[in-house]
Amino acid sequence: MNYENIIFEEKDDLARITLNRPKVVNALSVAMSAELFDAIERVRASNTIKYLVIKGAGDNFCSGDDLTEMLTKWGGSIDTMMKRVRVYQDMANTLEDLDAITICAVDGFCVGGGLEVTMACDFVVATERAKWGMPEIDWGIVPGWGGTARMTRFIGRRKTKEINFLGALHSAKYAVELGLFNRVIPNGTLDAEIEKLLTVLRTKSNYSLRHCKFVINKGVDQDQQTALAFEALNAAATAAAIGVTAFDGADGGRSLRAFKDKKQDETLSKRRSMALNFWVD
Repeated sequence: MNYENIIFEEKDDLARITLNRPKVVNALSVAMSAELFDAIERVRASNTIKYLVIKGAGDNFCSGDDLTEMLTKWGGSIDTMMKRVRVYQDMANTLEDLDAITICAVDGFCVGGGLEVTMACDFVVATERAKWGMPEIDWGIVPGWGGTARMTRFIGRRKTKEINFLGALHSAKYAVELGLFNRVIPNGTLDAEIEKLLTVLRTKSNYSLRHCKFVINKGVDQDQQTALAFEALNAAATAAAIGVTAFDGADGGRSLRAFKDKKQDETLSKRRSMALNFWVD
C-alpha cells in the first residue's frame, strides 16, 4: 500500500508510524485508519521489527475519529456502523497483541480514538502540554474500540465513567496519576526521550520482553489462579528456551522429523500402534 495519510519508516529493528494529517489534528479518517491497520499488519508479519513508535505529525498526536466522515463514510445502517467499529477494534487488538514493544509519543491533543490507540500500546510518553480525554458523548456518540472496555481495566469503573460522561480534557500529569500514561516530560524533549527509552529496552533480552508482554496482556483478564498458572508455565518455558533448564520428557521434534522424512522411528511407531485402537468401540 502506498501511504498518503501516514508515514511508515522501518530501519533495522525499529518501525515508526507517524499519523500525518496535521491540518486536522491527525484525525483518523477511514483512509488513514486503513493505512494504519495495514502498517500494523506489516509490523506483525515482520521477523525483524522488535520496536514500534507511533507519533503524530505537527504539534499533536491525534484528535480521534474524523467526525466529518461519520455521517457519510461510516455507513447508513446499524449493521454497517457495527462493521466499521469492529474494524477499529480489530486494529486495536492487533496493535495490542504485537510481538514488538510499542511506544506512543504523545504531544498536544490525544483524544477519542487517539487515546484508544495509546491504550493498546505498551508505553505512553507525553509532553507537559499534552491534553487527553474522551469527548464522544458531547457529539451524541460513545466510544467503540477501547474507550470504555480498555480504560476500565486501566483505571476502574468509577474513573472511566467520569472521563467519558464529562468529556473534559485533562493534563498529561493526571494521566500518569491514573495509570494511563507512563511519563510526562518537558516540551520539546519528546524525540530524545523516546530514543533514551529505546536504548534501555535494547539492552534487554527481546525474547524475554516479548514473553513477559504476552503473559501480562493475556493474564490481566483472568482470575488470579489462572493467571498465576499461565505465568508459571511461561516462566518455566522461557528458562528452558534460554538453556537454564531442559524440556524434560520432550522428544526435541524427533517424531515430527520422522513423520516428515517418512523414516521409521521405534518410539513413534510404538506410540501410534498402541493409540490407534485404544478404547475404540
